Amino acid sequence: MVKPKINIKKGLKITFILSSILSLFFVPWILVWSWILPLPDTIQEQVNEAVSHGFDGMIVYVDQKGKPSKTYTAGWHNKEKQIPAKPNALFKIGSITKLYVAAATAKLVNSNKLSLDKTVADYLPELTNRIKYANKITLRMLVQHRSGIPNYTDTPGFWENPIKENNKALQLILDKPANFKPDESYSYCNTNYLLIGKILDKTLGYSHHDYIKNEILKPLNLNHTYSLQSQVKNLDNLMSGYYVGYDYDMKFDEFISPAGSMIASAEDVGVFIRALNDGSLFNNEEQSIYSSIYEYNHGGLLPGYQSLAKYNKELDLVVIQFINTTDFEGYQWNISEIVINRIVKIIEKQSSNN
Repeated sequence: MVKPKINIKKGLKITFILSSILSLFFVPWILVWSWILPLPDTIQEQVNEAVSHGFDGMIVYVDQKGKPSKTYTAGWHNKEKQIPAKPNALFKIGSITKLYVAAATAKLVNSNKLSLDKTVADYLPELTNRIKYANKITLRMLVQHRSGIPNYTDTPGFWENPIKENNKALQLILDKPANFKPDESYSYCNTNYLLIGKILDKTLGYSHHDYIKNEILKPLNLNHTYSLQSQVKNLDNLMSGYYVGYDYDMKFDEFISPAGSMIASAEDVGVFIRALNDGSLFNNEEQSIYSSIYEYNHGGLLPGYQSLAKYNKELDLVVIQFINTTDFEGYQWNISEIVINRIVKIIEKQSSNN
């Protein structure tokens, strides 16, 4: 019996084509659609278009050097009360908070109150036998997410009923195995910044929230930025947050960890991001320290709230984007990244035409 010849290359090609066709059935078309749509001529058109993708409300702040800053809105500040999105609304900025905490850390390192090379065991000896490698994990590793400590917000069910006390949140990861040995890898981890907050408080002898207010917020006249939701006197000024599939307004769930507790207006965040990037927040030594430990752009994600803070050096441009809708699958986050990149392209196009 003669065995048939098998064309391996042809077989692989057919398999690839069939796999590609099959994968089309699972493509989140809303992502493709938001990406391939023709680029609008104006930012306002893009913001309006973005809301049509399923966002409840949106705020975008744009500050390009040499031009007046401007804020754009679309959708709802509160959809139940049919209140349109407000340009000066407060918003839960989530992990963008980490930029403020890292900046405070850089300032304290420069003043010799902290050392990037001291360990968790040095600063928090009570955790020496509760956190794996506590005697090897340095403050620098915490700031840079290279500690290997488990992320407490990854605990199953955490976001269904978030813990209201930082010490109780920390208990979720104590005595757990490390994800990796210190400084051998990278893993974004909210526990790192919870611990940095504790280190700052202990070193200062008072709340790091007060330090951030006095050393960062006040000098920049950021009068619409708060370290904690409890500091906001009128919650009507806080934009409502929505999670796809739930009717509950997420703005009443307070997140108190130093990993993402702050609330601010888009303009205030924009002013901070510019100061962080142009050096006006720091002296030369502080700037050098900060540059060695953390990043200059960031995103924030909490149930009902997603934010992006972006600085484009070539255009000397700050874009802050707030969207008050999130979902389990993460499609909303992906769309938000597409949208902010389209906004930058619009500004780039306008700049080249002038």
